[in-house]
Amino acid sequence: MEPRFDLMTNDLGAKIAKRVYNVAMLIEKSPLPKATQDLVMLRASQINGCGFCVDYHTKDAAVAGESAVRLHLVAAWRESTVFTDAERAALALAEEGTRLADAHHGVSDETWAQVRKHYDDDQIAALVSLVAMINATNRLNVIVRLPGGSYQPGQFAGMAT
Repeated sequence: MEPRFDLMTNDLGAKIAKRVYNVAMLIEKSPLPKATQDLVMLRASQINGCGFCVDYHTKDAAVAGESAVRLHLVAAWRESTVFTDAERAALALAEEGTRLADAHHGVSDETWAQVRKHYDDDQIAALVSLVAMINATNRLNVIVRLPGGSYQPGQFAGMAT
């Protein structure tokens, strides 16, 4: 697969990418557990078919110490025993927030109640923002056909302001 367009070599695209990255860094520094962030980004990226983001978030999570078993089971988290109740609530929110067009009611009250049970307001702000941002990033990358496989952990560190 050949990329259609390189956002990073376009002045406007690079400015937008830098701002998206800085929002991601703000969320990363939030009180939402980093492991939860990694799992949510990976699951949304799997649903959206974003090869680059699946590659990126799998590798970053592994470098951060996430186990291979948990990374392999993210796609089947409902049928797995390796995730906490809080992580399961976050993964449900990620799925429902990603599949808005598939569910006419959006995020269910049941999922929202589970999120409220396990996370405080700051963590919820980070989680909701994370789901929105990873979906936006997935869409950018899928539209321009940014392929997976070449990501190196830390390669975007220079983008931070």
